Amino acid sequence: MNETRRRPNARGQGELLREEIVTAAVRMLDELADDEALSLRAVARAVSIAATSVYLHFPDRDALVLAAMQRCHEDLVGTGDAAAAAAPDPGAALRARILAQATWAQEHSGLYKVLHESKVHRRHGMPFKEVMVARTTEAVRACMAAGLAPADDAATVAIDLRTAVNGMLAQRINEPDLPWPPAVEQLDRFLVKLVGLRR
Repeated sequence: MNETRRRPNARGQGELLREEIVTAAVRMLDELADDEALSLRAVARAVSIAATSVYLHFPDRDALVLAAMQRCHEDLVGTGDAAAAAAPDPGAALRARILAQATWAQEHSGLYKVLHESKVHRRHGMPFKEVMVARTTEAVRACMAAGLAPADDAATVAIDLRTAVNGMLAQRINEPDLPWPPAVEQLDRFLVKLVGLRR
C-alpha cells in the first residue's frame, strides 16, 4: 500500500507542522462534535504525516484537543471583540458581543459542543476560557458605569448572563427540533432581565 507522505518541514519549521495538526483537529472536531471520537491517526492522515509525527508535538489526544479548543476560544473571543468595537455605546457593545458569540456557536456547533461539554473539559478544565469571563464582566461593568444598567456586582451578573447564553446555545445544539424562538429575541430578553439593559 502506497501512502503519500509529505516532505519534511525545513529545519526550524516544526511550528508550522504543529499549526497544521491543530487546524486539522479543529476541522475534524467541528464535524465530529465529540472529542472522544477524534483519532490521532486520523489527524495524521489528514495532514499526510506519520502518526508518530503527531506525538512529537502532542503527547496524547487530550493535549491536541486542548490546543484546538484554545484556538477556537481565541477565535470566539476575537469575534466578540470585533463586534463590540464597532458598537456606539457600552450597551450596544455588550449586545453585539453576545450576538456575535451566539452566531459563532451556531456556525460551529460541533466546536462549541466540545468547548463546553467535552470529556477533556471535565478531565482537565480549560483555564483559557477565563478570558471570556473577564471580557463579559468588563462589558457588564461598562454598562453599569454608563448608567445603562443598574448598579450591581458585575461579576455575578456576567456569570448569570453567561450561564443563560451558554445554556440556550447548548440546548439549541442538542435539541434542534424544539420550537425555539428567534435567538436574537431570547438573547435580548436575557440582557433585559439579567443585566437590566433597556431596549
